[in-house]
Amino acid sequence: MIYDPKKINISPIEEIIDEARNGKMFVLVDDPDRENEGDLIVPAQMATPDKINFMAKYGRGLICLSMTKQRIEELNLPLMNPNNQKNDLTAFTISIEAKEGVTTGISAADRSHTISVAINQNRNKDDLVSPGHIFPLMAWDGGVLVRAGHTEAAVDISKLAGLNPSGVICEIMSEDGSMARLPEILEFATYHDLKVGTVSDLIKYRLKYNKIINQISERKFESNKGKDFILKIFENSISKEKHYALVKNINSPNDLYPVRMHKLNIEKDIFVEKNNFGDEISHSFDIIEKNGSGAIVLINNDIAPNIFKAFDQRKKQKNKLELREYGVGAQILKEIGIKKIILLSNSNKKIIALDGFDIEIIKQQKI
Repeated sequence: MIYDPKKINISPIEEIIDEARNGKMFVLVDDPDRENEGDLIVPAQMATPDKINFMAKYGRGLICLSMTKQRIEELNLPLMNPNNQKNDLTAFTISIEAKEGVTTGISAADRSHTISVAINQNRNKDDLVSPGHIFPLMAWDGGVLVRAGHTEAAVDISKLAGLNPSGVICEIMSEDGSMARLPEILEFATYHDLKVGTVSDLIKYRLKYNKIINQISERKFESNKGKDFILKIFENSISKEKHYALVKNINSPNDLYPVRMHKLNIEKDIFVEKNNFGDEISHSFDIIEKNGSGAIVLINNDIAPNIFKAFDQRKKQKNKLELREYGVGAQILKEIGIKKIILLSNSNKKIIALDGFDIEIIKQQKI
């Protein structure tokens, strides 16, 4: 069965943050437009024995404690796999138990107590033992803007709610032991009166309200395709990636400008790889030059030390801009002073990502 995201009762991320602030449990899924997995989440400081028992009884998955990298280091918790230094993998540490105040450690009350000890800034590594019945996860610095995982989302939401930057998460499983998918997750949430949010909405929210793009330099730029351009260089304060914008005659945010949002691709844009047809940047220059104004925003994620690995990864992604990259591009447009655009794109898909960042797409023009 295909589910229409518009008909799915997904709560705005602001409501999810309010639920967290009020100590309520909620469900988080990646995105409402595909059948994916969901997690029960509650801020760690609100993880009472009743909530732990609910997770164990109804969620059925592994109950984990998401904490910041700083707190993980303060507690001297080594990663379960010390070679796991990539942010595309879940960063489990060794399991833990409170040194005092527990019996077997597995009861809901014991696990709740262990969690309270682990997140308490007045407690330290000497207050915990290992192994135990709580499984800490290290959230990567930068949160969902670096890794779009439930681990990071739990910490981000607790932070946004003004709470201890930690969360307790548990995958939702079906009665037969398989992972629950979106239709069942929605029924589950309705039955238990839980609100459902999405990681994608959290990413949008953070990109909308957390400025991570800063201009670091600019200079005049002329090319064979046109003159009177200004090359602006921006830096992502989290990832340290450098992004670029070529702008021409941007005078008022109320004016309409042709804009090319382009994900840099070394083999296509520079090496002219075989079977990569089209020259979007060149054609975008032509359109902007003819119009007399506009911008080309170049989103750069080519910082991988292994260029061939980067090639393979891009082929899997088909070099499409991801939600976070649209958010970066939108922040760059705001820095430039652009709010209304003619999107220069050959994509047949409706581009809605920019709309969520207060960039109005008036129309789309093929290039």
